Formats: sequence, C-alpha cells, structure tokens
Amino acid sequence: LARLLRRFELYRQKTTRTKFTLILNDFDSAEIERFKEFVVNEPKIYDKYPSIYKTASDVVETARKPRRPEKRGENSVIGILKRLRAFFNWCVRRGYLDRTPFATFTGIGSEKYGTPYYITIEERDLIADFDLSDKPALEVQRDIFVFQCLIGCRVSDLLEMTSGSIINGAIEYIPNKTKNERPGVVRVPLNTRARQLVEKYSAKGAEKLFPFISAQKYNEAIKKIFTLCEITRMVTVRNPKTGEEEKRPINEIASSHVARRTFIGNLYKKVKDPSLVGALSGHKEGSKAFARYREIDEDMKKELVSLLD
Repeated sequence: LARLLRRFELYRQKTTRTKFTLILNDFDSAEIERFKEFVVNEPKIYDKYPSIYKTASDVVETARKPRRPEKRGENSVIGILKRLRAFFNWCVRRGYLDRTPFATFTGIGSEKYGTPYYITIEERDLIADFDLSDKPALEVQRDIFVFQCLIGCRVSDLLEMTSGSIINGAIEYIPNKTKNERPGVVRVPLNTRARQLVEKYSAKGAEKLFPFISAQKYNEAIKKIFTLCEITRMVTVRNPKTGEEEKRPINEIASSHVARRTFIGNLYKKVKDPSLVGALSGHKEGSKAFARYREIDEDMKKELVSLLD
C-alpha cells in the first residue's frame, strides 16, 4: 500500500505539473476516488508515465526492478481500498486525524466470490495415502496439506504452530487475521490421522510443528501433488480479473486455502450447523465470510426437497 500511494503521488505530480504531496488532512473523498481510478487504470498509466516506476521503489528501500502492473480485478481493488480505510481509521484512533475521509466515501463496494470448491474426504484420503516415498520433499508438503485439511486453519496460522500449540490433544491458536479485532482462541481436537502426522515430525526435534517452506512454494507443491494423484476434475470458478465464470481443472488452481475450504465444507455437510463449524474454523456467528467456504451441495438439496414428500 505504501508503494502504491507513492506511485499515486508521483502520478498526481505528473498530471498536475505541481509538487503535489499527499497529506493526511488534505486526503478527502474526492482524493480517494482519484486514487481508486489510479488503482484500476495503473497498467495504462505505466505505459504513459514509465518514469514513475523508476522512482517509486525508493519508498520501501528495495532494489527490485519495476515491472508493468497487472490488471486488477474488482475484489483486488476493493481489498486495497479497505486497507487504506483501515490505515485512516488507525490515524483517527491515534489522534493524527479528527475524521476519516472514508466517512463520506461510498465507493468501496463489496467483494464477489464464485461457488467455493474443495476436495471430498475421499480425495483428501487419496492424497494422504499416495506413495511419495520417491519424492521426499513433496511428501513433506503433502503431509502439511493433509494436516491443514484436518484442522482448517489459514496458512499464516499453520506457519507459526509449534509443539506448544497442542494442548490436551487439541491444537490451539489465535487466528492472525482477526486477533486485533476479536482475539478468541480456536481449539480443534486432533483426530487419529492428525496426531500421526504430528508424531511423524516431532521426532525430528524442530521447533515448528512442520518443516514449512514459503507459502508460494507450498502452493506450487500442492498443485504438483494434485496432479500426481490425478485429482484433476473441472470446477467452476470466478475469474478474479474479469468477474466471469470459467471452468478450470482443480489441480491448476489448488492452493493452501483449498485445505481450509475442505475442512469447513466437509464438516458443514455432516452437521449443517454454521455455529458449530465456525467454532472450529474461527468464524464468528453470522459471519458473511463463512458462506465463501461452503456450498449447499446436491445431497443437501435432495434432503431439503424430500421434506416436502
């Protein structure tokens, strides 16, 4: 966000031909609208004002080479504006501002998501039991993925788990994403397979629960694992850039978040109670976000219709 605001400031200097500077107290709803337009149109702006991108990296002291920004989807734009809003709310709480400019700005919108996709319990077990003895590095990432499917946490929480996270046969953690808003403890009892995976790596004496690699390489490994296990069925997804629905093989788009969806979606099919599932996934009661992780599948629809017999 800091780099993006710096590029926006340089863009305003270019287009106004002034020494324009972003100042907290001068940032009003009109400036937010201009910033939003910049975020949406940045690929075209890069082509017109390439010199901006030779200077802007200095804001975070990085030597990375400038590259043409990719077109952002609607959800990405909304996410950026929400982060900016959070920053201004923080400024108000700290007393740097009396009022946030977002108080009069109504153009953020709300994210749109396609039907959530996840793997079945049978597919999860196929992955868990697949012989990867000739690919030991991939086997480790497979075990981590299966464990994540069994506890339903986000990858950011999984990365921080240690042996001390297990208390009386259950994993306990405070979700990173919501710890500043509602720092509640999520407690998920470990089933037999989850305990076996923990024991498999506890003998290695590492501080972390699993030998985790970077999130990006973890996601790449998950795609390879799906392909090797021949879990390649087509799923309907929403293209984040165009907003249009499209068919994609699940192995091409599989990621760590599929593990979280797998935990939530399969549990919901069993108990059909969002409050119970939310207690294990860390979603608060009535959470709108919870709907993104489950779907009313065909079996549930048949059960509902049968009530009319």
